[in-house]
Amino acid sequence: MKDLIDTIPGWVLRVAQIAVAVGLMALLWNAADGPEAARALASAHWGWLCLALIALSLQTVLSALRWRLTARQLGISLGAGHAIAEYYLAQVVNQSLPGGMVGDAGRAVRARGQAGLLASGQAVVFERLAGQIAMFAVLAVGFIVTLAIPGGLDWPDWLALPVALLLACGLALPFALLWLTHLPGALGRATAGFWKALHTALATRQALPGQIGLSIGTALCNLSAFALCARAVGPTLDLAAITALVPLILFTMLIPISISGWGLREGAAAALLPLAGTSASDGLATSIAFGLVFIVAVLPGLAVLWRGARRERILVGRTSAAPDRR
Repeated sequence: MKDLIDTIPGWVLRVAQIAVAVGLMALLWNAADGPEAARALASAHWGWLCLALIALSLQTVLSALRWRLTARQLGISLGAGHAIAEYYLAQVVNQSLPGGMVGDAGRAVRARGQAGLLASGQAVVFERLAGQIAMFAVLAVGFIVTLAIPGGLDWPDWLALPVALLLACGLALPFALLWLTHLPGALGRATAGFWKALHTALATRQALPGQIGLSIGTALCNLSAFALCARAVGPTLDLAAITALVPLILFTMLIPISISGWGLREGAAAALLPLAGTSASDGLATSIAFGLVFIVAVLPGLAVLWRGARRERILVGRTSAAPDRR
């Protein structure tokens, strides 16, 4: 299967991902009362949207500082301003191209000079992983609390069982990885090396407090931004919905079958937010608002891209103007 995928031209996969996003949005427009969602978006409260923009901008800064901390643990020194600029650039690329990881790969390539591509790649992967761990922890707490306390969310069986299975697999994953480190041969050695680097980057005494604080901060920023977008278009999400349902909605953005999660996120919001008392059209409008605000939040990356292109043109011009002294 992998060999078959590798033979498919990259542009075909990109077109397919865009088609998936457009197709899902078209289906949702009919299934979730798209005209009503459009009316909610047209009358959205700009104050709440601006607060969501601030939350997502703060999330980018905290993520960049987390990358800087992770990279430092792996022998890569990054200035705070440089890390923030690189992170903005990566996000604008991720939002522009299907898959949502091309910008992160660029971060790794550009930071490889000090410790090599392996270390710079690990720094990027581990930083993103730390953020997902924090969101996973919020989901776990929210699910357990709302499931155990009467009056919380009314979890239907079709959703509660898959979520419980997801949480069980997530909790078992570190133990499975640790077990793999004891296997003989290349697989055991590779897993042991990965585990050692992961521990160095995230779990040492020097790194752990910062990783916890920054990762909780980014998770809260993302959840708050989504809740603020919901408030902007109408519904007010309670704490149970924010901690138990919104993480599930945002996790769909990790599935690389559409462009930047569009369509998947909206479908999840339209399906899940009614469990918190909203309508499917409210869920659709909230998710679209979140996606649009996120696009605005990463626009500073265009300035970074323009500055880099301008610097490249200046360097090329100087090289062309230099006299030939041979």
